[in-house]
Amino acid sequence: MAEWFRRLQSKWNVSAFQAVIILIVFACTGFTVLFLKGPVLSLFGPEEERTGWHTVLYYVFILPVYNVILLFYGFVFGQFKFFWSFEKRMFSRIFGKK
Repeated sequence: MAEWFRRLQSKWNVSAFQAVIILIVFACTGFTVLFLKGPVLSLFGPEEERTGWHTVLYYVFILPVYNVILLFYGFVFGQFKFFWSFEKRMFSRIFGKK
């Protein structure tokens, strides 16, 4: 087994099987967001008329969508508890602990 994989297992405190499932969830979420990018950007107008601000708006919009999709796939693959905890840690780092 690769060292990076063992480090992930240790960091996440999960079995090898769970680590594989978690990586699959991240992959599915990434692919889903990739497929949504075209339709979402088309809402901002034709490609020729888009500016850098459209990209910024896309990232602002896609962050909450990504997190919802991540929780959805986490639920589907039986890892909701892990991803719910992951989300809470991520948002506490972004917005500060209260």
